[in-house]
Amino acid sequence: MVTINYKNAAINLADNVYEPAEDSFLLADAALEICTDGMQILEIGTGTGFVAAVLQANKDIRLVATEINPYAVECASSNGVSVVRTDMFAGIKKNKRFDIVIFNPPYLPTSDDEKVPGWLNYAFDGGRNGRDAIVCFMKEISNYLSENGIILLLISSLTGIDEVKEIMREHGIQSGIIARTKCSFEELVVIEGRIV
Repeated sequence: MVTINYKNAAINLADNVYEPAEDSFLLADAALEICTDGMQILEIGTGTGFVAAVLQANKDIRLVATEINPYAVECASSNGVSVVRTDMFAGIKKNKRFDIVIFNPPYLPTSDDEKVPGWLNYAFDGGRNGRDAIVCFMKEISNYLSENGIILLLISSLTGIDEVKEIMREHGIQSGIIARTKCSFEELVVIEGRIV
């Protein structure tokens, strides 16, 4: 088994699970900047549990994660993450409130012939414009965010940064970019959102 060591955390990887890459590192670093001890945090689509494990290794927080891929659920659990196997918010009690909700969605525009077979498709397939999962997330987020709560959303320039910010605005969420990095053919950004 391969293990990644990052900022006091040792994260085991597994087959059939999205391997942490530039997006995961950028999101983990941004979350570490925002997170403070005592916060209740929800991570949607935790994958290996990389971001959650880094936060838990560095902050005194209460964190729960969700994940649809059964291989990723097992992997995240092996990394000490409390994870519920469910699709997005479906397995989280309605109106349970979190100080921060973190989401690294499948953000790549994906045509039918670009789909990946098996469970990994959930990590990559953002739909035709890369925003399918983001739209679903935004429809539910107000039921789970505490007063003054924060959304941390990682996307790519290929997803359409302005379009994502507009979707957030339509759901009453004020947004701004708090972290960014260039990555070969795209720019990755972390958008912080707050309900207005």
